[in-house]
Amino acid sequence: MQRRQFLEAAVFALLHPCRNAMSATSQIDAAARLLEQAVESGQVAGAALRVQRRRREMVESRGFHFGTAASADAMFLLGSITKPICMAAVMTLSDRGEFQLDDRVVRYIPGFTGEGRDQVTIRHLLTHVSGLPDQLAGNALLRRRHAGLEEFVEETLRTPLSFPAGTRYQYSSMGILLLSHLAERIARQPIARLVEEAIFQPLKMQHSALGVGRFRLADLLPVQTEKAAPEAGGGDPAAREWDWNSRYWRELGAPWGGGHASAADLGLFLEEFLGAQGAALRPETARLMIRNHNPAGLTPRGLGFGVGREAGSPGCSDETFGHTGSTGTLCWADPRTQTICVVLTTLPGGAVKPHPREQAAAEVARTT
Repeated sequence: MQRRQFLEAAVFALLHPCRNAMSATSQIDAAARLLEQAVESGQVAGAALRVQRRRREMVESRGFHFGTAASADAMFLLGSITKPICMAAVMTLSDRGEFQLDDRVVRYIPGFTGEGRDQVTIRHLLTHVSGLPDQLAGNALLRRRHAGLEEFVEETLRTPLSFPAGTRYQYSSMGILLLSHLAERIARQPIARLVEEAIFQPLKMQHSALGVGRFRLADLLPVQTEKAAPEAGGGDPAAREWDWNSRYWRELGAPWGGGHASAADLGLFLEEFLGAQGAALRPETARLMIRNHNPAGLTPRGLGFGVGREAGSPGCSDETFGHTGSTGTLCWADPRTQTICVVLTTLPGGAVKPHPREQAAAEVARTT
């Protein structure tokens, strides 16, 4: 847009605020209709949408829920959106001076040593450049026998690094697991309890849990596992005892993908970083978590968050931060427009392209 056109558009926006509001409302309604149609067609069993905008000192919020998400409190299996939530809890220990980002992991987990492991830092784990894999080679076997998190940790400690720490990017769920274990050793409590006390309680996230927590299995929306990825037991009737809907997986509370929350609660979580309000984290720590820490040439990552345009939807700014989940979830916040978008569905992320979550979020981004 040329400078004159930009100025004309800005003046129009100032002179016609109601029309701008109507346009934004229309696009959000269009996003909601996309999800409603996906539910009515039978493609998606349940879905929820939450959009928040900060205008000066006021926060405008709109929420929608469809299908099996019978109310605004409906709790979805978040998949990898669990990661930034758990890492925010870990960073509260940094706020207390318990560790520094560039501390080596072996200082806190003595068993993580040899074959380059001694060089891995906490920052490497947070930004997916540690060399640890996404999933363990024995992931399905561990889940079949209902292994606890400590068994996943032991296997991770023995797993060879794919490359020297800091030299490449490789998305790593096991890096998040290892950092959660490190936090457990420092805090002397399970990661689920740390998340509850450090994040959910101060942010008033009343319909959230790592694992099942105080809720019942019946409170948690089932995932359409027949359309899930093989590592989640998708399409395998024999996997019903360990797939995403199993009691085992829901109760395990995997810090890389076993969290549950409502769309409204995720809005509260992202607001802590968009506004740097200091309810759970020091404002400077919240800002630190949503900026890129990886060197040029590697995929940009914040501390637990994806960052940059790719972390949002088409039309989002370079300042955007957020995360997706393979269970069919998506959330982002764009500081430039002060917009939060949360789309939760029960349809696994890899089931269809384009996914309704992405289509709905793109409509929201068009209003920014």
